[in-house]
Amino acid sequence: MKFNYTTLETCHTAQGVVLVIDVLRAFSTAAYAFSRGAKEIRLVSTVDEALTLKAQVQNSKVMGEVGGLPPAGFDFGNSPTRILEHDLTDITLIQRTGAGTQGVVRSINAEVMLATSFVVARATMDHVLRLKPGEITFVITGGADNSEDLACAEFLEKQFTGQPVDAEECIRRVVASRDAFQHMSDHPQFPRSDLNYCTRIDVFDFAMPITRKDGQLIMRAVKN
Repeated sequence: MKFNYTTLETCHTAQGVVLVIDVLRAFSTAAYAFSRGAKEIRLVSTVDEALTLKAQVQNSKVMGEVGGLPPAGFDFGNSPTRILEHDLTDITLIQRTGAGTQGVVRSINAEVMLATSFVVARATMDHVLRLKPGEITFVITGGADNSEDLACAEFLEKQFTGQPVDAEECIRRVVASRDAFQHMSDHPQFPRSDLNYCTRIDVFDFAMPITRKDGQLIMRAVKN
């Protein structure tokens, strides 16, 4: 099996099976949102797209961030801690973030695409293995030197290939990353507890595949 690594700048070239990774925090938050009953998550690139779509979709709410903080008109930010405070049963969420959703939107040539983070790692791997791909591309949405997304990609690659993997070292890389630093002051939108939630490996038994329908990108929680 061949593995490719791309970023937001190069993910448009990715074909076949594409795993879009955002550990801190978009695709960890998305998983926790599904655990609170969210029906589906529609992924967009801009704030205006998110708010326009909310006006068109019944029983929908918007979550995400610009610069880490929820823009005006958004119902939720980008925090697992905060999203767990809400009952999202049958809600359609619309998500816009600066990294994760951008990776999805820009992966225009992907044939199969999944949103990925540590909390759904094993379920993602099981979902992909059933497809028997010869090649997998990781999208490191935080950039080529992004510690937490790289840690997740390397964790998955070792799992796919049956190599030993040090889960605790992966967690340490997340906690020591530059994006983790903003959680150290325990800001309401950057609670320290987010680091704990985002480093719970395999806490959920569902993968988060993304499909294209009527020009929209729709993510759902799918159990294997």
